[in-house]
Amino acid sequence: MKFSILLPTRNGGNFLDNCIRSIIEQDHDDFELVISDNANTDATPNIIEGFSNDYRIKIIRQDSPISVSENWTAALQESSGEYILMMGDDDYLLPGALRMLDDAIARHGNPDCILYNGFSFVSPNAIAGNPTSFWAREHYHFGPDFDRKEVLERTHRLSIVKDMFRFHQRIPLNMQTTLFSRRAIEKECGGVFRAPFPDHYLLNALLIASEKWVYLPKRLVVVGVSPKSFGHYFYSQDAGAGLAYLGISTSFPGALPGSELLNGTCAWLLDLKSHYSAELENVDIDWQGYVRRQVYTWLLQRRYGGINTGQLLSRFANLSWSNWVSLLATFVDASSWRRLGRLLRYRRQSQAETLWNGLMPLPGVSNIREFSNWLQQSPKDS
Repeated sequence: MKFSILLPTRNGGNFLDNCIRSIIEQDHDDFELVISDNANTDATPNIIEGFSNDYRIKIIRQDSPISVSENWTAALQESSGEYILMMGDDDYLLPGALRMLDDAIARHGNPDCILYNGFSFVSPNAIAGNPTSFWAREHYHFGPDFDRKEVLERTHRLSIVKDMFRFHQRIPLNMQTTLFSRRAIEKECGGVFRAPFPDHYLLNALLIASEKWVYLPKRLVVVGVSPKSFGHYFYSQDAGAGLAYLGISTSFPGALPGSELLNGTCAWLLDLKSHYSAELENVDIDWQGYVRRQVYTWLLQRRYGGINTGQLLSRFANLSWSNWVSLLATFVDASSWRRLGRLLRYRRQSQAETLWNGLMPLPGVSNIREFSNWLQQSPKDS
């Protein structure tokens, strides 16, 4: 078996059918689809049952809800493919994706990981109840260090990981945009899918531990944001509810309120360093950068009603002296001024467009399958 596609799902019935069809309609048959039904209480079990006669689909069901990491692990344990691709129930695998990945595997001599890009699609009502769909031409904007490079050397990969400790993200931290081999995860230290954000931890661990990474400059997937995904909670300024949905905690010593994504990043960075101490010697979290980013989050939350003025002032009042010292460094940090300028300047944009740079409205397209069809008819955008 060449590919195992893992599809853990938690009450994603409104989106699941489109995701499954995008996989089983691929023009490459050497794959299995492992669906882990996380004790779903919506239409998900009935939708899955409708595909039960497809020999390529394996279905497992959890009797009671488990965390996102546990659900991902359950799907992985039931898989047998040489290469593994993770999909969310509101994502979409674009036509020809498996064939292009298989070609890349053969061309590069069975690499451990293949990194690629995708489109982004935001379903109606996914961000702050906005009834419009949105999209982005690129799910992630790769930097110039990826231009015309296909094999990522180890020094390059280590620099990417070390930059994460400075909150400088240079690859997408989504499992949907990385294909990884079974032999690669068998070498990974500390467990495969670890809380709080298992995709973030694993991708950075693989950057450290894997022997060969390949970058494929293609868009093979649509990464979806729907009213039931963590992205919905994050971009709607309600990340606490998103953590409850995922069954995870982002706490760590010294954590500040604000962005739970940022707090979760610190939590898995600390975990990563504990397992790869030799490779990450003398690499520490940029605390000044952390404080500045949390304060910027507070301003965003105040602007969009996530907190009120009293709560904002209370957060400032509760900053420690060392945190205030960190915050003063903002005055010499150009990126902080750019963020603040963007917050003040784009008052006419929707909340979605302000929080997600490059997002564009797409009226008339109501779901991710329609979006994929629209892309096929719009070669200039694909």
